[in-house]
Amino acid sequence: MGKISLKSVRKSFGDTHVIPGIDLDINEGEFVVFVGPSGCGKSTLLRLIAGLEDTSGGSIAIDGKDATDLPPAKRGLAMVFQSYALYPHMTVRKNIAFPLKMAGMDQAEQDRRVTHAASILNLTNYLDRRPGQLSGGQRQRVAIGRAIVREPAAFLFDEPLSNLDAALRVSMRQEISELHQSLKTTMIYVTHDQVEAMTMADKIVVLNAGRIEQVGSPMDLYRTPDNLFVAGFIGSPKMNFIQGMVAEQHGCHTVGVRPEHLDISADGPWSGTVGLSEHLGSDTFLKVNAGPLGILTVRATGEVDVHHGDTIRLSPQPGKIHRFDKDGKAIR
Repeated sequence: MGKISLKSVRKSFGDTHVIPGIDLDINEGEFVVFVGPSGCGKSTLLRLIAGLEDTSGGSIAIDGKDATDLPPAKRGLAMVFQSYALYPHMTVRKNIAFPLKMAGMDQAEQDRRVTHAASILNLTNYLDRRPGQLSGGQRQRVAIGRAIVREPAAFLFDEPLSNLDAALRVSMRQEISELHQSLKTTMIYVTHDQVEAMTMADKIVVLNAGRIEQVGSPMDLYRTPDNLFVAGFIGSPKMNFIQGMVAEQHGCHTVGVRPEHLDISADGPWSGTVGLSEHLGSDTFLKVNAGPLGILTVRATGEVDVHHGDTIRLSPQPGKIHRFDKDGKAIR
């Protein structure tokens, strides 16, 4: 249960083609993340899968059955939105049970499913509270619980952590990942945050202007990006891109080097002047003006004794240089 296949799926709003045509297979039990900049079509694609938007062309199959024209309630999917959308006058118990009550399920089965979901999400002690008495993270867990009780073929998450503060996002990210390991149910998760994508996904789908740029595991995309867009989007801080003589020496139009693959060394081939430095304890981030090479970001492990205005030499690590042609495609 939970295999989803998209064939030539398109979506247009009038003359605006939001998704020109996408082919994608999501396997049973996978945690798939749609990632890309704002306006790339990731939420629209999720809504097409959910049935909240009609396709302009192509087909969507769920567990081998054509679901293209099925209403959302008939697709066997459960969606968790950025907004918790909880009923403030209802207890946590009633909020979680609400979709089951609407479906006419008997009370005993409702109680069983709510108890099970609350146990998984550490909400057992909060079942008789109302949403206003909960923290933001607890309210998001209630929204997830409301999805769990439906026992769907797949969960669809539309930027569910965007309303939480940084620390809570990290803990909720871990909770959702652990939930996936526990339930083994297909999950599709939309985010613009590539760190969330890298830490949560079995498979990442990188979207740009409604098109798929690359599909692969987090480390596949990190190690072997197909093009400049993916190379610049995946990884934090983003990859350094260098053109001109250095690129020509490597037989390409553009050279890419990740900040963590630039070493400070006395005999490094590249020289630059240190500008901004950020000391985080575990890492030091440097902005280095390397003249014709441009401004390079360097990520060094631990504390580095360099200061604004210092001249340093840099050496790219062997085998860590990425090459791209004039069209931005990776040269393997």
